[in-house]
Amino acid sequence: MRYTIAGKENEKTVMLLPGTFCTARFNFEKVVPKLAGKYKVICVDYDGFDGNEGDFTTMTDICRKIERYIIKRCGGEIFAAYGSSLGGSFVGLLLQRGNVHIRHAFIGSSDLDQSGKVSAKLQTAIVGKIFCGMVRNGSMPKWAKNITRRKMGDEVTEKYLKMTNGMLRSAQAVSGKSMNNQFYSDLVTPLAEHISAEDTTVHIFYALKMGEKYRERYLKHFAAPDIREQDYGHEELLFFYPDEWFGEFEKCVEER
Repeated sequence: MRYTIAGKENEKTVMLLPGTFCTARFNFEKVVPKLAGKYKVICVDYDGFDGNEGDFTTMTDICRKIERYIIKRCGGEIFAAYGSSLGGSFVGLLLQRGNVHIRHAFIGSSDLDQSGKVSAKLQTAIVGKIFCGMVRNGSMPKWAKNITRRKMGDEVTEKYLKMTNGMLRSAQAVSGKSMNNQFYSDLVTPLAEHISAEDTTVHIFYALKMGEKYRERYLKHFAAPDIREQDYGHEELLFFYPDEWFGEFEKCVEER
């Protein structure tokens, strides 16, 4: 695990947890400078994605390591944690386990997919093969580009293609085992229903273009979440509009 620190040494610590197959630098490089002007920022790179030997194991194992870090280095509590996509699953698990305190818990466009072991193994085999091929070729396959264009249009697709190419470059040093373990473990690690924690507000950055079913999932897994509707696709606000993302983050932590 790697923890990269930026910003000011003060009582308000913001932890950033990246998404599937992502490094913290790729995921958050546009917003770290904005956060660092006001907060102490801790960017997390999971085992297998941190440039060191060793592979990603399980969501639970990684979650325990994050907890130990927060307890040892932050006195057991942090001001905010933002989990992008898969990182939102980690935020949910941290709240569910209750071993550390997070004042503002952010779920960033997370799909919170869950599956049985047989289905998860099948999905992992398919996604692993596709993604490893993308890493090898350095680009998204043509059929995937066409699907994205039909769903999002040319302008947004070009943005996502640029983002995807950056993710593929950042994943070149990551083993197929780490990618498969991460994807599979996220699917089979249970997330409880109606999670709540004392003196914690769960903020959902809900990308409306992902679909209405995700609202149902957020309401299922979290008790009384603060749902922030955004007329964007998956983490589009974070990657393409960092000033707006930071403004929304500030509204959340100032209002409550």
